[in-house]
Amino acid sequence: MEGRKYIPLSGLDAYVISREYSTLAWAIYQRLPWQDRKIIGDQMMESVDSIGANIAEGYGRYHYLDKNKFYYNARGSLLESEHWFNLLLERKKISEQEHQSAKELQQRISLTTNRLIKSQWNNKVMSKQ
Repeated sequence: MEGRKYIPLSGLDAYVISREYSTLAWAIYQRLPWQDRKIIGDQMMESVDSIGANIAEGYGRYHYLDKNKFYYNARGSLLESEHWFNLLLERKKISEQEHQSAKELQQRISLTTNRLIKSQWNNKVMSKQ
């Protein structure tokens, strides 16, 4: 039986894309006026940065249920960040183009995070056979 190849965190698609998303969010956050940072920006950054942090923590766990708990948390933070980006657009704090870039990254993170979750469930099933 061939051993599994270890993928470093930096090679995990969900994590890499979440870091791109953090970079976009930080660029927006930095240009917001102080009051907007306090009202929306801080919460947006916490939710965006939480995505990558939860993916990293889940990836470092051993048991599939423990891993998926963190991947589910990442998904929840992703949805929260989507809320903040929508508010920023509605309040004309970001452009349509920035919002579209955020949406594209959100979709990619959602897809790759769901794949991580599914792979953990599949690993569980395979280990019982």
